[in-house]
Amino acid sequence: MMRKDYISWDAYFMGVAKLSALRSKDPSTQVGACIINHDRRIVGIGYNGLPRGCEDDQFPWGSEGTFTETKYPYVVHAEANAILNATTNLKDASIYVTLFPCNECTKLIIQSGIKEIVYESNKYQDSKEHQAAIKMLKASGVQYRKIEVGELKYDQTNQAV
Repeated sequence: MMRKDYISWDAYFMGVAKLSALRSKDPSTQVGACIINHDRRIVGIGYNGLPRGCEDDQFPWGSEGTFTETKYPYVVHAEANAILNATTNLKDASIYVTLFPCNECTKLIIQSGIKEIVYESNKYQDSKEHQAAIKMLKASGVQYRKIEVGELKYDQTNQAV
């Protein structure tokens, strides 16, 4: 008899995103992303970090000071890295991301053909960037849903309840 307490696909792919986030050098916000195609195959992963060739210890990681003294002009977001790392066309794919995408990443997600965003945290939900992201997602028909991986329970068919 097979076991019944295995994790759902949502928990599995969000787990991959969370594992990817552990690669981030950012001291305050570690974000991971995992893109899957319609066959539930992982086709791209990423985390927030510096561009290739930029040494982590040569750039700032703080969030205070003048713009060029902060991390903001330098860090590539997890979603962008996952899209850039993709091994195939992303039409109709889903992206699992530990933090709801900002407006800039939302543009990349929409433009890449991804049709679903699955996220765990939305700590910037009151920001103007979030409002812009939601407006674009609604206009483009990209779906989004929040999951609580730590609280997922499973029925006999392994569907989250």
